[in-house]
Amino acid sequence: MGSMDHVHLVVPDREVAARWYSEQLGFEAVDEYAVWAAVDGGPLHISADGGQSGIALFQASPGHPARKLEMGVAFRVDAEAFIDFACGLPRAELLQPSGKPLETGSIVDFDLCYAYNFQDPYGNQLELDCYDHATVKRQLVEEQGLTPIRYW
Repeated sequence: MGSMDHVHLVVPDREVAARWYSEQLGFEAVDEYAVWAAVDGGPLHISADGGQSGIALFQASPGHPARKLEMGVAFRVDAEAFIDFACGLPRAELLQPSGKPLETGSIVDFDLCYAYNFQDPYGNQLELDCYDHATVKRQLVEEQGLTPIRYW
């Protein structure tokens, strides 16, 4: 599964939460992912280790898909592992948050990375991320004719 990438937290005010994490724990905004924070309901990524791992702070408006987001963990893998994972789908024991089986076509495009969202048997939300966007697009999305899910 690679390494832990980030955890998801829903907060009432991303900026206030980011300031608290900065002042109390030394977290800083990750500039590379600022484009996501500019989108309504998108996450503000903060990190205490230069972006190797972090927290995605969500402040979602009513009705936005992220509003239903539950705390979860995202794992980071390289393109080869991500594509191998995708090509091994569907697997009956891997379910999307909706409860439907996770399929290769369940891929999510976040512009900077591709992801699969699923849950463990206990309902905990998990995400598998690959930041080698170009390779996944070419070797998986285009080769298999997939239309990725987009949240924004």
